[in-house]
Amino acid sequence: MNIEENLKNHQIELEDASTPAGNYVPYIITSKLVFISGQLPFKQGKIPITGIVGETVSSEDAIEMAKLCALALISQLKSACNGDLNKVSRVVKLGGFVASASSFTSQPTIINGASDIMVKVFGEQGKHSRFAVGVSSLPLNAPVEIEGIFELK
Repeated sequence: MNIEENLKNHQIELEDASTPAGNYVPYIITSKLVFISGQLPFKQGKIPITGIVGETVSSEDAIEMAKLCALALISQLKSACNGDLNKVSRVVKLGGFVASASSFTSQPTIINGASDIMVKVFGEQGKHSRFAVGVSSLPLNAPVEIEGIFELK
């Protein structure tokens, strides 16, 4: 499968990879693994929906924010691969953080938004292990943050 063609077929446009907001790097490549730092749901330089899921953010909106996080991960991955996503062998693991009300327990449903994007873009190789946890807050009042591990060919 050609990943770039698959992106076009699904009408998915990647934004440029964002620069780190702190003293860290966006990704590390070691051996055949790419570890990508947590990505926030930016769209055109802004987080479209902010707040706490189960309070000010609906589950539906949070799922859309998880999809944006997944696209940001893929943008960083493309940068790590010098622009060639066909160097990716598989998605290994996603780690999802959901800023949640204390009574909210559907974090896995929210992170499914990102998992669905990975399978849509990478096919069978997009299936992965993951975690989805609730936290009290995230940077910039984002409702979702996702990190990822990918394997290169």
